[in-house]
Amino acid sequence: MSGTVEAQPLLNRGMKAVLLSQFFSAFADNALIFTILTQLKTESYPAWSLPVLQIVFVLTYIVLAPFVGQIADRFPKGRVMLFANGIRLLGVFSICIDMNPFLGYTLVGVGAAAYSPAKYGILSELTSGERLVKANGMVEASTIIAILLGTVTGSFLSDYNLLLALGLCALMYALAVAINFYIPRLAAVRKGAGWNPKVMLMDFIDVTSTLWRNQETRFSLVGSSMFWGAGMAMRFLLIAWVPVVLGIEGNTTPALLNAMVAIGVIGGAGLAARFITLKTVRRCMPAGIMIGLVVIIFAIQQSLWHSYLIMITLGVFGGLFVVPLNALLQEHGKHEMGAGKAVAVQNFAENSAMLLMLALYSISMMLGISVVAIGVGFGVLFSLAIGGLWIWDLLRKS
Repeated sequence: MSGTVEAQPLLNRGMKAVLLSQFFSAFADNALIFTILTQLKTESYPAWSLPVLQIVFVLTYIVLAPFVGQIADRFPKGRVMLFANGIRLLGVFSICIDMNPFLGYTLVGVGAAAYSPAKYGILSELTSGERLVKANGMVEASTIIAILLGTVTGSFLSDYNLLLALGLCALMYALAVAINFYIPRLAAVRKGAGWNPKVMLMDFIDVTSTLWRNQETRFSLVGSSMFWGAGMAMRFLLIAWVPVVLGIEGNTTPALLNAMVAIGVIGGAGLAARFITLKTVRRCMPAGIMIGLVVIIFAIQQSLWHSYLIMITLGVFGGLFVVPLNALLQEHGKHEMGAGKAVAVQNFAENSAMLLMLALYSISMMLGISVVAIGVGFGVLFSLAIGGLWIWDLLRKS
């Protein structure tokens, strides 16, 4: 299999289909969150419902993590992606016909949780070795372009017409479903395994333990979890920071600032693909420390135009940091237990970190701590955490 994979060009038919599917589904994901947030505000839902909406979404990843990775490895991953995008389409359709937005967004979360292990797992089947970092960079670039366009489009359309914004999200998911038919029907990695939920749960625990005992995969899990937990907190921090510091109401400016991060990540992913390989993955650590420092700079300044530049810089460091960590986990997971299982464990860890950061953010807001102080504290904490991870890793290797 590896010889066949290496003989194919990196941007083969299967990879093109994965990139397009990821673009359309990520576009819809990011347009949808701002659309539903606008819907909750329009329908006078209480303020606490905004982070709760995201918590519900994150919980689907955590609850389903023991099962979705094994599903990704027991079926052709392209078909798993198709099925998962179909569930997302069903979720947004239910919101379109005026069902409870929390229920609809939960369905979208179920689809997203099933989609993620298949999406990242199939990369190690379409390519391998050092090219896996480049493949991850391409997927991250596709994702970030989708975040950029989806965030801006969703925030703009939802302010104009909610039904139109929801219809666009449904169309994007439908396009992702159609594109999934063009992904090659690769053989399932572990087709013969059983479906006993207790056995699957125990297998997930065993895989988690195996990944944690391995220094390389533990390093990847901790680093990427810190990154995505920080990213979730940053999204809600922007929503609170913009009206307080800049005096600008509405979702458009926070969405644009998120889009600037997306632009930066594209550049960071490209730099990672160019300068970092699986053998030199520790080169990403200084970028992780810089993420926290840039957040501090952002929190204490008061200029909109400076904010845009700082967010782009933040994105560059983010792309440099997380892309190599993803590739490291996928490569080890492919050879040891199946990439789908490894990515499911990664999703569990990352979404647990997101849940923790959402809880800390909510508590900080309830205590009346200013958004500037929260931003500074968050930046300091993140830099110290990444620095501590780096030192821990060096001491373990010595």
